[in-house]
Amino acid sequence: MGLRAAFVTLGLVFSSVKEINMADVDASTAASEAGAEDVSLFSITDMFLFSLIVGLLTYWFFFRKKKEEIPEFTKIQTPAISSVKDSSFVEKMKKTGRNIVVFYGSQTGTAEEFANRLSKDAHRYGMRGMAADPEEYDLADLGSLPEIDNSLAVFCMATYGEGDPTDNAQDFYDWLQETDVDLSGVKFAVFGLGNKTYEHFNAMGKYVDNRLEQLGAQRIFELGLGDDDGNLEEDFITWREQFWPAVCEHFGVEATGEESSIRQYELVVHTDENMNKVPFDAKNPFLANVTANRKLNQGGERHLMHLELDISNSKIRYESGDHVAVYPANDASLVTQLGEILGADLDVVMSLNNLDEESNKKHPFPCPTTYRTALTYYLDITNPPRTNVLYELAQYAAEPAEQEHLRKMASSSGEGKELYLSWVVEARRNILAILQDYPSLRPPIDHLCELLPRLQARYYSIASSSKVHPNSIHICAVVVEYETKSGRLNKGVATNWLKAKEPALDNGHKATVPMFVRKSQFRLPFKPTTPVIMVGPGTGIAPFMGFIQERAWLKGQGKGRRPPSPLPRPGSLRPELSEPMTRDEPPSRKTTPLLTDQSGSGHGDGVV
Repeated sequence: MGLRAAFVTLGLVFSSVKEINMADVDASTAASEAGAEDVSLFSITDMFLFSLIVGLLTYWFFFRKKKEEIPEFTKIQTPAISSVKDSSFVEKMKKTGRNIVVFYGSQTGTAEEFANRLSKDAHRYGMRGMAADPEEYDLADLGSLPEIDNSLAVFCMATYGEGDPTDNAQDFYDWLQETDVDLSGVKFAVFGLGNKTYEHFNAMGKYVDNRLEQLGAQRIFELGLGDDDGNLEEDFITWREQFWPAVCEHFGVEATGEESSIRQYELVVHTDENMNKVPFDAKNPFLANVTANRKLNQGGERHLMHLELDISNSKIRYESGDHVAVYPANDASLVTQLGEILGADLDVVMSLNNLDEESNKKHPFPCPTTYRTALTYYLDITNPPRTNVLYELAQYAAEPAEQEHLRKMASSSGEGKELYLSWVVEARRNILAILQDYPSLRPPIDHLCELLPRLQARYYSIASSSKVHPNSIHICAVVVEYETKSGRLNKGVATNWLKAKEPALDNGHKATVPMFVRKSQFRLPFKPTTPVIMVGPGTGIAPFMGFIQERAWLKGQGKGRRPPSPLPRPGSLRPELSEPMTRDEPPSRKTTPLLTDQSGSGHGDGVV
């Protein structure tokens, strides 16, 4: 309401009231007493109108609609923090004299390892390379790469889940989808890592290869497709041995013939470091207490383990179908044997520092640390080593025959590939077995630690429902133990480590497991009345245990379906597991009519 309109309205009100009062006075026959009453009434009316005017003026002044004002916010001054992602990988290449960058999208470390191998290969062709994590750089800078003479971008891209990018390549993938940048002049090549047993085989490698070409970049060598279901190492070697000749031809360079080993890290021994600390800190996964650990099956040779992890007060949330990842530790006896065979003091405190001061990766694992800690928690000592490790180790074999054998297996010849496949991969020889079988091979322990890949987390389908067990995560897994072709007994790292985790230790402490949850697309249908066919060969029924718990809970809430005929237990294709799977489960789980037999065999498939 405007000020002028307010006064006009008030004037009309005032005049009306005054006319009424004057008419009353003229009509009255009363004398002075009646006049006094009118004067008193008029005085009260005036005061009322005055108060009304003041109130309206106050309202107009404070609550009138003002022009929208944009508030001024004081800019928060944040401390200047050096961000790796703020730096340009192109500027870094210029500064360090590099002309090849190898980006990797890696979930388990294999793609990163391949990228490092390719970047180290470059020196043999008179070029200099660097491996780079796309998460640490702005890939929009890719268009500036042609500013460097004879520049090349290589992408080692693993496919994760259902055709998805790895975690560290998600931003790169999003950028590729949204950008329309002109990449003319950019030279590239892609090697993809996938598994043919999955529907979207090598989807990420194929997408990157195709999208870069769409944006105008020039492919200098064909897309490589590695299959982890076959022999990923052989696929990579076969692609690499053809890739480098193509690079030489394209850029007009020749191999230098230098085949000497190139160290990436230097050893620094510490004498004043206190290493009496657990190798896991606040930045690492949640340390969950083990509250239950029991064997489910009674018959057969296998050990089917049921483990429960307490996630109370962790703020961890999960859904049926998700995965739990655990960080295991290597068998202490294997670590001790490695130290003995190499004649090394495993309790020496040391650091491996990157010789490239410009590298973002300063150490191959958290340093300073001891050799014992590194070999126990950080390095993979149980898987067969890759050919690049054998090539680097060959120089330390004192016997010529052993050195020749190692170099042959590391070569790209057909005979070498067959030898590596049979003697290392199929025989499941780990680094300790190779050292035992080659008595003259005694590499420095620091170089061995530099060469070995990182110990990766192990993923298990969660065998519980958060609706029934909101504060715990259940694992159902078979303890891995087998005899190799060379007669050795190999044990699975994680399952044997978990098997030894007793809920209550002798000293009163509880065993703990470093863990985190990885989300999955494997879900029950949204409608709880939708029937579900579940096929779980062997221990593949682990996620179904969570599904069954959830359907039972939903049925208890009056939301579940009523099956046509009851089957009182989930089964298994393995006879020794069919009954004991639910032997220790609560009676309510065993008698709730949730499963209907669709196979006629009483075990195997089921409908929930």
